[in-house]
Amino acid sequence: MNNNTNVDPQEVAKFEQLAATWWDPEGHSGPLHAMNPVRVSFIERHCGGLFDKKVADVGCGGGLVSEAIAKCGAQVTGLDMGEEPLEVARLHALETGIEVDYLNSTAEQHADGFQGKYDVVCCLEMLEHVPDPQSVINACIKMLRPGGHLFMSTINKTPEAYLTTIVGAEHLVKALPKGTHDFNKFLRPSQLSRWCEQQGMLMQHASGLFYNPLTKTVSLNKSLRVNYILHAQKPQS
Repeated sequence: MNNNTNVDPQEVAKFEQLAATWWDPEGHSGPLHAMNPVRVSFIERHCGGLFDKKVADVGCGGGLVSEAIAKCGAQVTGLDMGEEPLEVARLHALETGIEVDYLNSTAEQHADGFQGKYDVVCCLEMLEHVPDPQSVINACIKMLRPGGHLFMSTINKTPEAYLTTIVGAEHLVKALPKGTHDFNKFLRPSQLSRWCEQQGMLMQHASGLFYNPLTKTVSLNKSLRVNYILHAQKPQS
């Protein structure tokens, strides 16, 4: 797929509309705020610490993950195709004094100029929003140096995921706007693993991310049936 075409304008528009409430933990991004400490802890633990590492956050949105990783001492580049979320991310970074380099770019475009430049690449809650997720994963792998780490989190293509994220979160609890997710774009862990292994990556860790809507907290668990996070590593040579 051409570097410039792996973007769904409707998906970008959804997150443009949500940009103003990105940093409101009580707003539509509330589940992401709850997930954030758990995801970042998972990343930090499995990549051997983030201090002084070069990290790319693909599909960074308003910068929740980018800022949290930068706070751990990493040099972070955030990539997104939404101008409004990026503006929110830049303004928030100015307010907090946290340094992140935010760029309006696709993963494929960035990988062309930054091959083998990153110690860690994160692609969290983004793959289910692009036309060709395999192309994004290939670009993420291209960005990694030998021995580098790739972290991906998304939603499994199961009945439980449909009931939880679309029926529950969007229609019943209304934690997310209707239409935020499309079940046809949900991805099985086996798909992501296969795409990584086709590029020579070594799958290392997998964990479920369980969101409790009553307590608004997230915890890791063994079930990958709904939300999950995967860790793959590029061989040293």
